Amino acid sequence: MKIKSSRDLVTEALSEIKTISPKEGLEKINNKSCNLIDIRDIRELERLGRIENSSHVPRGMLEFWMDPDSQYFKDGKIDMNKEMVLFCAGGLRSALATKSLQEMGFTNVCHIEGGFGAMQNSGFKVVK
Repeated sequence: MKIKSSRDLVTEALSEIKTISPKEGLEKINNKSCNLIDIRDIRELERLGRIENSSHVPRGMLEFWMDPDSQYFKDGKIDMNKEMVLFCAGGLRSALATKSLQEMGFTNVCHIEGGFGAMQNSGFKVVK
């Protein structure tokens, strides 16, 4: 059996989605023009902190929390009229998550290159 590797899936996603720099992400959050969505695992947030003004939507629940028809939909957690800017620890999971949201029909969605690691060095405030 031949399967696609995780590397192949990420490469494919990156060719189909919008990627922005941490600087661009910071401008968007400072302008209040987007939802900054942290898809890291809760243990990562507890250990490393979170980005101020971000919303936590764990990767494993993303599609369910973002689907208004799902019993798990988190009404009011995310402003569905604003751009969705996703990030994870390094940019791989958020690439896959961004592609998944596009497949759901979201058109105003992107992810931050380098994720949390790059964001810490680009002016984002980390809170514990």
